[in-house]
Amino acid sequence: MVESRLTRVLLRLGAGVTLAFIYLPLLLIGLYAFNRNVTQEWPIRNYSTRWFRVAFEDEQVRDALQLSLLAGVGATVVSLVLGTLAALAVSRYRFFGREVISFAVILPIALPGIITGLALQATILDVFGPLGLSFGLATIILGHATFCVVVVYNNAIARLRRTAGSLDEASADLGADSLQTFRYVMFPQLRSALLAGALLAFALSFDEVIVTIFTAGAQQTLPIWIFATLSRPAELPVVNVVALFVILLSIIPVYIAQRIAGAGALATERTVRGPVAPTIEAEP
Repeated sequence: MVESRLTRVLLRLGAGVTLAFIYLPLLLIGLYAFNRNVTQEWPIRNYSTRWFRVAFEDEQVRDALQLSLLAGVGATVVSLVLGTLAALAVSRYRFFGREVISFAVILPIALPGIITGLALQATILDVFGPLGLSFGLATIILGHATFCVVVVYNNAIARLRRTAGSLDEASADLGADSLQTFRYVMFPQLRSALLAGALLAFALSFDEVIVTIFTAGAQQTLPIWIFATLSRPAELPVVNVVALFVILLSIIPVYIAQRIAGAGALATERTVRGPVAPTIEAEP
């Protein structure tokens, strides 16, 4: 497709405007983290790193960070197990209601967070409460896993649909049981997709606010601490520092997941298509 010079200029301009619309506010928060003054004004007159030390020494910030990391890891582990099992069932087996299950697994990420939060809060109070489960780390993990499992499921089922089911059948014909087939045949193909899904799930969990409000009780994750501290003008510089840290910590897993998913998909495609190419080339 040949594009005119005007078209190329307009496309580049549109891409630049889009990126500026997305990232300029984040860049502004990053600059304010180095603002020496308590009050925010533009342009920034004096720059300093003093608020980084204040944020690091704040016990509430450290406790909130620890809770966010634990919740993120817990939700990721739960999502990996449930998402992988659901993807294997939907992609490798034929049964009544298979598409309904696929839809039900994906639905939570499309629901408004406040609806999911209300439903989880009612379930924790009325169902799990009498059993001794109270609001805390466990309920946060359960709440986050409801939408993190979608990311793992989507990654896993997309990879499974690109791999040949005949490999599983060949493994069974050679005498391997289901566990051996998963370990030696399916898992090597799924490994990069699961790792990418886990990183994305962790990023989603670490940034979550709405569902956490309904499932955390009196505890505060790092995003909840930011939300609660915004009403204190004297704490705004520390909030900016913490927000910058959250931005950087969110970028890292998403970037790694994107690279892993792309490389893994290419490797899988080569594995599936590789043996076919010589056969085609050998045909007259």
